[in-house]
Amino acid sequence: MDAFYASVEVRDQPKLIGLAVAVAHQSKRGVVLTASYEARQYGVRSAMPTSLALQKCPHLTLVPPRMDVYKQVSDVIRAVFFQYTDLVEPLSLDEAYLDVSQHPSGTLIARAIKADIQREARLTASAGVSFNKFLAKLASDMHKPDGLTVIRPEQADALIAALPVEAFHGVGPATKSRMHDRRLFTGADLKRQSLSDLTHWFGAQGAHFHRISHGIDERPVDPDRERKSVGVERTFEDDLSVFAEAQAALPGLVELLMPRLTRADYHGRSLVLKIKFADRTVLTRRVTSAAPLLDAAKVLTLAYELLTPELLAGRAVRLLGLSVQNQLVAPISGAQLPLFPRGLDTLSRDQPLVK
Repeated sequence: MDAFYASVEVRDQPKLIGLAVAVAHQSKRGVVLTASYEARQYGVRSAMPTSLALQKCPHLTLVPPRMDVYKQVSDVIRAVFFQYTDLVEPLSLDEAYLDVSQHPSGTLIARAIKADIQREARLTASAGVSFNKFLAKLASDMHKPDGLTVIRPEQADALIAALPVEAFHGVGPATKSRMHDRRLFTGADLKRQSLSDLTHWFGAQGAHFHRISHGIDERPVDPDRERKSVGVERTFEDDLSVFAEAQAALPGLVELLMPRLTRADYHGRSLVLKIKFADRTVLTRRVTSAAPLLDAAKVLTLAYELLTPELLAGRAVRLLGLSVQNQLVAPISGAQLPLFPRGLDTLSRDQPLVK
């Protein structure tokens, strides 16, 4: 979906139309959950501290999140998906893969789904259609908002070759830096490397980078995919040199984590704290609760218990992360959504995408 939370708020409050809007708690340490496209023009982004967002866009309108409403809207949109296929793999409240290979044209199905979402939910969605998940996801992000992009087999190689490495799934800031150190800047650079070199440099991820740089992604759409964890991380622009600074970052992480748990309908019992120090060493600590971690105050209390001065031992912190694991029961599968129809995923590369 396009700026999902913000779009729902603008839909329900017409006075917000055309304004720079961010869905965020108006707290001292709040973070932006979603920003409208008008706000993004000023550099406001998801996961950005609200204080920084207001510096970038002083006229930004802050709207508190309404997760119950977003889930209701998500249910409506998911019902649209199931009118066209039973093979729906939800990723979050506003993102899903659909296998529509049983239909003659993935493009026509995507267009029909977008129209149904507009009619049923009064929201726009962007769709990507291609022959595998990696390219369908890439296509869905190319022409937002309200986009519909098709990547055909004959277009894939040139498109992948021109991609910056950070556009590949699994390449975050740290991996991007390591790739640049090895003079790997684009998909073409990755494709020129051997499998053995990439696995030597990047471990198991190297095999993944080798496959997708060649346009290979054999993951099927899995309606029963079980999520192992839900988490958030924050890499700090300046290393946190004292314990109080690291502790002060925890409320913002919890504020980002809780909506993700709701979106994923994830009822985990274990909280994991991840710390990356300035020397790039990584340390994790874990605590398990008797009941699912669904309350922000409870999660924050556990996070405070995990992060101690003794754990840091005077070391500067580069990154902090929190994740919830140990799902108690299979999710009841609330609402998930954005439209990333996977297109004709079962087609081989030498077959036409639309048959």
